[in-house]
Amino acid sequence: MGKIQKRRWITYVPNTLSFVRIAMIPLFVWLYFKGHLVETAIVLFLSGVTDLADGIIARKCNAITDMGKILDPIADKLTQGAMLFCLFKRFPLMLLPFVLLLVKELATGITGLIAVKKSGTVKGAVWHGKVNTCLFYAVMLVHILWYHIPSPLSATLIIGNVITMLISFVLYVMGNIKMIINKK
Repeated sequence: MGKIQKRRWITYVPNTLSFVRIAMIPLFVWLYFKGHLVETAIVLFLSGVTDLADGIIARKCNAITDMGKILDPIADKLTQGAMLFCLFKRFPLMLLPFVLLLVKELATGITGLIAVKKSGTVKGAVWHGKVNTCLFYAVMLVHILWYHIPSPLSATLIIGNVITMLISFVLYVMGNIKMIINKK
């Protein structure tokens, strides 16, 4: 494979991994509602691994694309929304992060689109978003695997996750607004 062909091939790998993550969503939802909690956790863990892999490959191989900057967070949010949907019946407090996820993504999506229009630059994920995603997955996996988690511990984990989501939300919106203001 020539150097140019290899480079083109590498640019498709991260985006393909994002599509694989999206394809895993119906599988883990089905497994969860069938009561296969360990298998659900394994699929979610694999989804997280593919998320890490696509980011590492994109950065290490200089294969970051605008499509990837858009597709990766879409795969993340669809996965997160599906997890919250699954867990809501057992843990009604999951409504808080679900509503916040919707508000956060709507607000950051709108401000992000305005920032892209003004600056012509598609901004990728930043450190606080990655930290928030890792913490989110950890909290969800604990709730999947620990079926009879004590209510106070569950509430503490969920509220802690909501706090990290709020911090990331504010930082993303501030960053988008800064891009909008600086590129007028």
